[in-house]
Amino acid sequence: MILLWHSNCSHKTTSSLYLGLEWELKGGSLVCPQFGTSKRAIPFPVLSRLDWSKSMILRRCLEAYLTQGSRIWRHLPASWRLRSVGLVYGRHLHSLVCRYSRRTQSHGTYFLRNRSEPELICRLLKRKALGASLDISVLACSKGAEVYSMMWAIRTARPDLRVSMRAVDISQEILDFAEEGVYSLKTFDCLKPFDRKSMTEEAKLAWNTCRDQPPQNMSIFQRMSEREMEAIFDRKGNRAEVKSCLKAGITWQLGDATSPQLIHTLGPQEIVVANRFLCHMERSVAESCLRNISGLVKPGGYIFVSGVDLDVRTRIAREKGWKPVTDLLGETHDGDVSLRDGWPLEWWGLEPLCEDRSDWEIRYASVFQIGEAPSSQCDTAPTQVLESSRQVR
Repeated sequence: MILLWHSNCSHKTTSSLYLGLEWELKGGSLVCPQFGTSKRAIPFPVLSRLDWSKSMILRRCLEAYLTQGSRIWRHLPASWRLRSVGLVYGRHLHSLVCRYSRRTQSHGTYFLRNRSEPELICRLLKRKALGASLDISVLACSKGAEVYSMMWAIRTARPDLRVSMRAVDISQEILDFAEEGVYSLKTFDCLKPFDRKSMTEEAKLAWNTCRDQPPQNMSIFQRMSEREMEAIFDRKGNRAEVKSCLKAGITWQLGDATSPQLIHTLGPQEIVVANRFLCHMERSVAESCLRNISGLVKPGGYIFVSGVDLDVRTRIAREKGWKPVTDLLGETHDGDVSLRDGWPLEWWGLEPLCEDRSDWEIRYASVFQIGEAPSSQCDTAPTQVLESSRQVR
């Protein structure tokens, strides 16, 4: 058995992950607290001076190990992967992938990517009074698919609300494209030239629409039904333009989610959507960013934060005293099939929900309430509004 260990041996005790379990370094041995300290420790050689991050030998060994591990995982029957042994092995592989992968951001996205999220927003809005205002921000909005999907859900369920939505991204180029709200119905396969300067306007539109989309799931509209396409877009030829009523109330803004100035730029928000970009950051940066983002939420408001390392989110949620929203917890966790399919071999993959864990609610919830709202703000929408509201499915 080969054990890869990364620690600062000057500390009396430290910890790391092996086979998805927490192990502690004590007196030159590894001890697993889950099995009790009375169990026999696993001895290992102490390598205190090796610079693991720069060791080419280690990296080559790790690459070979992960290659073999990936082959084993892909050949495991699906039923075995969801058993306790399979989950432990999957967590082990994923911890190595997350630790050593070079993470990069991506603009790939889909309309109605996780349809349980807009449905949950609509459920949370049932308590809003008739004609009330709603301040909501979508961070790392990318091409605008999530922004327009959520605006459509809100307009459908609560057309009486006065919605002010802030769409924020760090790229001005992608913001300009998203604000235009025009997408190509063509796929990347239809594009021959790759020199953007020589492309026609139609080719540029198709290129931007398909930008960073995975080759096997190129269409940004892949997860939409024909009825939903009709409700959100005006289609003409190979172009689909978001309806003007859904563009109203959206402010597109250049911003950095890691910046402490973000709260001053956006102001307090009732709902903050921070989905599927924190996983592309190194863990230390993601933790700092999540702490910063949480400052945007009004007391009693909600943060949507999927697509993030679960250990990072759980740690911040406990530290800040966030209350997990358990309504549709399983549906929102499993609602984005691309994240679930990516585990455990991609850093952005999402581990399966496991209710056997004592902390399963706070670990797997992707929506949290932050603080308590003043009693004066806990208004309930009139019955006729609630009865006329339609859930987005």
